[in-house]
Amino acid sequence: MQGLSCGMSRIVGCRFSVYPMTDNFVDVIKGALEEVDTSKVWSYTDDVSTCIRGRSEHVFDVAKAIFIHAAKTGVHVVFNGTFSIGCPGDSEGDTYMSEDDVRLNEESSQNEQVEAASQFALYPMNNPDYMQVIADQVSEAQEHGTFTKGVHYASRLDGDANDVFKTLEEAFVNASKTDERSHVTMTAAVSANSPSTKDK
Repeated sequence: MQGLSCGMSRIVGCRFSVYPMTDNFVDVIKGALEEVDTSKVWSYTDDVSTCIRGRSEHVFDVAKAIFIHAAKTGVHVVFNGTFSIGCPGDSEGDTYMSEDDVRLNEESSQNEQVEAASQFALYPMNNPDYMQVIADQVSEAQEHGTFTKGVHYASRLDGDANDVFKTLEEAFVNASKTDERSHVTMTAAVSANSPSTKDK
């Protein structure tokens, strides 16, 4: 089979779904997608989820923008995604790695004020020091001021959605830099406008 060497491609991918808790969820999702420029990532949507792939800054830029533009409607919105780098056999869409580092959606995302809560978990694959890698990123999140507490199987972040996604991105990128051939995944659930009482 072609391209099964782990880490041969440092393309970043994210498979995610966005769930607006409203009867007009289709309008919310379509409206968010229309406002987001996805031209610097490879993308494909099926009946379950959307996959975006490319340079890390553009993958996080698009993921954040879709969530923010959906959440700014005021309805309860949940983003549930898995980020990955160094996956064995990951090669399709590598042409997007040649894009520059200008984030096409950053300005529009920064113009929105959306409070978000997130639970995320890092998985540095085949790394004997994985607990230290995770602990280091929790410390970084504490310095950002977004870390709230550890919960079972995850760490919780709270704050402006731009700051929450910045913390998620830095945790993921920093973990991936511990070994240039590493396979790192990160799961993230991000919620905004929840009617539930916050339990921090």
